[in-house]
Amino acid sequence: MAFSKKTIKDITITNKTVLVRADYNVPIENGKITQDYRIKMSLPTIQYLLDKNCRVIICSHLGRPDGKRNMEFSLAPVAKHLQKLLGQELFFIPDAIGESAQKAVAALKPGQVALLENLRFYPGEEANDKEFAQQLAAYAEVFVQDGFGVVHRAHASTDAITKLLPSVAGLLLEKEIITIEAAITNPKRPLMAIIGGAKIADKISVIERFIKLADVVVIGGAMANTFLLARKMRVGKSLVDVDDVPTAQRIIDMAAAESKKRGFVFYVPQDGVVADKMD
Repeated sequence: MAFSKKTIKDITITNKTVLVRADYNVPIENGKITQDYRIKMSLPTIQYLLDKNCRVIICSHLGRPDGKRNMEFSLAPVAKHLQKLLGQELFFIPDAIGESAQKAVAALKPGQVALLENLRFYPGEEANDKEFAQQLAAYAEVFVQDGFGVVHRAHASTDAITKLLPSVAGLLLEKEIITIEAAITNPKRPLMAIIGGAKIADKISVIERFIKLADVVVIGGAMANTFLLARKMRVGKSLVDVDDVPTAQRIIDMAAAESKKRGFVFYVPQDGVVADKMD
């Protein structure tokens, strides 16, 4: 299946300075990454750009620091791990914008890579602020979107910046979209869709689509708590979005109606562990 958007392979990118939006929102405990899948999946795009002698600046978010500098959500551990995976020096820039960040980016040489600090340390990121986007855009000649998990968001590093720089997709974004389109247009049966994340609001259209398309839809992640709450089950202090309970109930009713038409299964967690702390 062909990808309908331009990627880094469709433009002349050799020797360019490139800003890459990655998705490094990975789980970190006590300063250590517990699951590096998203980081590993970003390597082909970064390596392609390095092979083209580009100066590569990577930006990402981590967690929900709410526009404030909270070092619990620093990308420093990601930088350290990414350097090991790349097998070459990586420069971690402890700011995303500002004079110190500008100087660090300007010092990059062709074939070198840097990672900016967490974009969400700045309120301009989630506000889709043009001025914040302009400061990011000033670093580069080309913008590469490779963060599939954030492409639906209207943030400065996903939306506003695309109006300021020539913008193309990375290799991971291309792969993710081709895979999903194939699953939707020509699925192999039986088709099971496993959908996770924290907020139902971010996944409504995906869940509804797969209720009509898949044979089984499995709800996981923190959003499962909201579905359990909609089913009148107590979830204690677990992460839950109370505002999304009516939406969860509507989706449950939609799934039940689909089950009556065919052998469709809508699965939410059946077993759990009760604890008073996460460790």
